[in-house]
Amino acid sequence: MAAASPPPSPPAAKRPKMSSSSDPEADAEPTSPSAAGDDPGQPRRPRYKRRKVAILLGYCGAGYQGMQKNPGARTIEGDLEEALYQAGAVPEADRAAPRRYDWARAARTDKGVSAAAQVVSGRFYVDPPGFIDRLNAQLAPQIRAYGYVRVTNSFSAKKFCDRRRYLYLLPVFALDPSAHPDREAVMASMGSGSELTKCLECSERGRKVPGVMGREGKLPSPGENGADVAMDGTVDSHDESGSIGAAKCDPTITDGGKTNSHGELGLSSNEKLDLPVSGDGTEAGNAELGSNDVDDVVPSGSSDGDASIGNEVNKLEAAATEDKVQGMDFEMSNGEEKPPTKSAFSYTEKVKEKFNRILKYYVGTHNFHNFTTRTKAEDPAAKRFIISFAADRVVSLDGIDFVRCEVLGQSFMLHQIRKMIGLAVAVMRNCAPESIYDVSFRKDVNLNVPTAPEVGLYLDECMFTSYNKKWKDSHEAVSMEPYCEEAEEFKVKYIFPHIAAMEHKEGAVALWLHSLNHRNYPDFCYMETAGAEAKVGADVESSAAGAEAKIGAEVENIEEVQIPSNNEVQIPSDNVSE
Repeated sequence: MAAASPPPSPPAAKRPKMSSSSDPEADAEPTSPSAAGDDPGQPRRPRYKRRKVAILLGYCGAGYQGMQKNPGARTIEGDLEEALYQAGAVPEADRAAPRRYDWARAARTDKGVSAAAQVVSGRFYVDPPGFIDRLNAQLAPQIRAYGYVRVTNSFSAKKFCDRRRYLYLLPVFALDPSAHPDREAVMASMGSGSELTKCLECSERGRKVPGVMGREGKLPSPGENGADVAMDGTVDSHDESGSIGAAKCDPTITDGGKTNSHGELGLSSNEKLDLPVSGDGTEAGNAELGSNDVDDVVPSGSSDGDASIGNEVNKLEAAATEDKVQGMDFEMSNGEEKPPTKSAFSYTEKVKEKFNRILKYYVGTHNFHNFTTRTKAEDPAAKRFIISFAADRVVSLDGIDFVRCEVLGQSFMLHQIRKMIGLAVAVMRNCAPESIYDVSFRKDVNLNVPTAPEVGLYLDECMFTSYNKKWKDSHEAVSMEPYCEEAEEFKVKYIFPHIAAMEHKEGAVALWLHSLNHRNYPDFCYMETAGAEAKVGADVESSAAGAEAKIGAEVENIEEVQIPSNNEVQIPSDNVSE
């Protein structure tokens, strides 16, 4: 009887099918449109591939702790990553893991700093068409994506960006030495003939003043305490749609007091006079705030008596104006606020020339260790190259004139631009000498430099000149040129009103100006201290040299000992040595 044949062995397990894509996550991604449908009757959906793209966007930094993602803080990058996932551009496996899709940013803005043209890059699912619309639907209104550009696989928004342009909108009054003085300066000016006035407005904003305003920190929002308090000319707060009073924003560019498109000079009625300009670039019209040292113009045919009467009248008017400013009450009897009086100071050609001269100290390659934090002078990263730095135009936003400070450089460190603006303002306000720039870039000198408020700073453009030139034949240029109109609309709707509103309601720059004094920044006197030490050293050296010369002269003047002719010297017996 034949033996029974053994049962057939089970078939060997099939090897798992290898992905044909260079990106295995693209084939196995359940959230992206896939060809594997659960229902055989359903038509096969198209399979999309990841694309390396550069996304161009803008954002208003209000309410965010900067661009870079930071655990526990609300950041632009955190919201953008989540929006990319919700829009289907990032798979579930890569959620909250930006390194897995080659995430990179062109610039890392600080807390509260805005950007009109930021660029980020990565590998995303951008198909089907309508990716930007899907992304914007997941973003807050103050973050807008303009478009995207296909780039090479090796592209990195951080590494390939060779220039970055920032703008800082600085209120014109910040350059006026008599505007918003600190308490020490007010006390020191008493009895000098050009007294400074106490800034009551900033006293209200900075701390609670009992019996004056009854509030602390900042102005109340409309509708607070049952009263609708509003300041004339302020920018409205955020509405439900996210717009910030765009109708009141007037980003009209003026030129140092020339007529703008609305036919206004940007000056108050008493500023329209052709006032003489003092040596430091400030107009002599500041005499209305308490300075009585302005030369009075007397007609050639008038007598001495008429001139004397004119002087007395001018002094009385100046005194009345000073009393009015010092006794100004910013709250009317019915609870409404009075708008602050406008200074006679303006951005004249003389002020512009001085400010631009100061800003040019930053141009070139320097060691900026004094203009950042956490970077030592010996660190090679402290060396940065500034291509240009100028402030040639004035923009008017909601009744406030701002100087448009434009800086172009390869890259910037933490707080670098704000510190450069801070020291320049301190020099313009005579808080620090202009000669401080002779030592501010030295490795062996450490200075405490003031940091200007972040609200006026925004990233205006990121440039990829070398990349665009190299790949111009095969790839579209990474540029903001196709989206210039959208970027301008975004600035007018969100960035500009935010800057004006912060100055109107909280006095961001005005309060900061009160801190520019020698008590907070003793290094403002560095040149005087260093000069005194050098003088003391020189005096010590000269006195020592003088003493040596005197001793030498006395030695030379000692009479020579007369030796007898027989060469015998009589020596006392008690002085003889053994």
